[in-house]
Amino acid sequence: MRKILPLAVAAVLAAAGCAGSEAGGDGPIVVGSVNALSGAATFPEASQAAKAVFDAANAAGGVNGRKIEYKAIDDKGDPAAAAAAAREVVGGDDAVALVGSSSLIECEINAKYYEQQKILSVQGIGVDPACFSSPNIAPVNVGPFHDMTLTLLYGSETLKLDNICALLEIAGNTLPAYQAAIDEWTKITGKKLKYVDATVPYGGSDYTSYIVKARAAGCRAITVNPVEPDSIGQLKAAQAQGWNDVTWLLLTSVYSENYAKAIANAGAGVYVPAEFYPFTDAGSPQTKDWRDLMTKNKIPLTSFSQGGYLAAKYFLDVVRGIKGDITRESVTKALREMKPVSDPMVGTPYVFGPARTHHDNTAGWPIKLASGTNKWELAAQDWLRIPRS
Repeated sequence: MRKILPLAVAAVLAAAGCAGSEAGGDGPIVVGSVNALSGAATFPEASQAAKAVFDAANAAGGVNGRKIEYKAIDDKGDPAAAAAAAREVVGGDDAVALVGSSSLIECEINAKYYEQQKILSVQGIGVDPACFSSPNIAPVNVGPFHDMTLTLLYGSETLKLDNICALLEIAGNTLPAYQAAIDEWTKITGKKLKYVDATVPYGGSDYTSYIVKARAAGCRAITVNPVEPDSIGQLKAAQAQGWNDVTWLLLTSVYSENYAKAIANAGAGVYVPAEFYPFTDAGSPQTKDWRDLMTKNKIPLTSFSQGGYLAAKYFLDVVRGIKGDITRESVTKALREMKPVSDPMVGTPYVFGPARTHHDNTAGWPIKLASGTNKWELAAQDWLRIPRS
């Protein structure tokens, strides 16, 4: 991907050119997003949720009488398509901002372009390291790297587990970011992992050899950064080996009702620090507004739709305070100067601000999946937070 990316981006830039960015007036306010809507891994709920928020705002009169025109473009999980998608909505459609994007690759592909075009992205779900290291991208979610620090903190400090090991699925340039997350845990606790294997493949057909090595290393608990099918395969491999007393410290990437239903034996338990207030806590006041809107629009209740919903809410909160025309320039200024916004679905207030990096959401709500229950349960009464250094 790194070999073909410069050529692909250069070709798209040559074809697209650079459009203006300060159109305002009485027409619609164009807002865009770049998402994995097709391809090997899809995340459609974030942009669907953002659109539902904007549709509701439009039905109530819009923003200062102007409607939001929301354009969610598919990056197809392909570098060239991701570059083209950003240029379509930023250059061609003259968007004032990007809101609710969710993709495995788009931050890495487009971060520099957003800087060049002086446009900001309120990311619905940030995944790759560039989502959290760009001055022009600020995700609303915790992200997988703080998520790993949180799950390790819960395992060592709350569950009092020792002999914790890591099986890491590394894609692209994510290893340094995961290592930094582990180092942060070590700095806070003074503890170290007993065993680390960073060669675990995504989409592996058989994880038995990795499980056997971890068990032989004396691991009592394992942290992994898996997608759902991989985690299911890893738990099944442990069960097949009769390893039923291992605790799994996982990330929000496996938090779904379908995952819970697919797990027959969770060992000593699966623990996850949910990035947003747990949506499986049915009837909770923290998620009522989101749940009602998602149900009305037939959008799945997932962490992805929580992220898209919050991104759109935060954006509307900021632009409604703009005095004068709503343009890319005025939106960028407002996001840079905004005050922190709190919401009951998150444990850390959101702020875009002027920082060179944006990795400020540091709270997760611990949940657990016990063997034989097929149901996520709250594992805490409050947010778990990474201590500020």
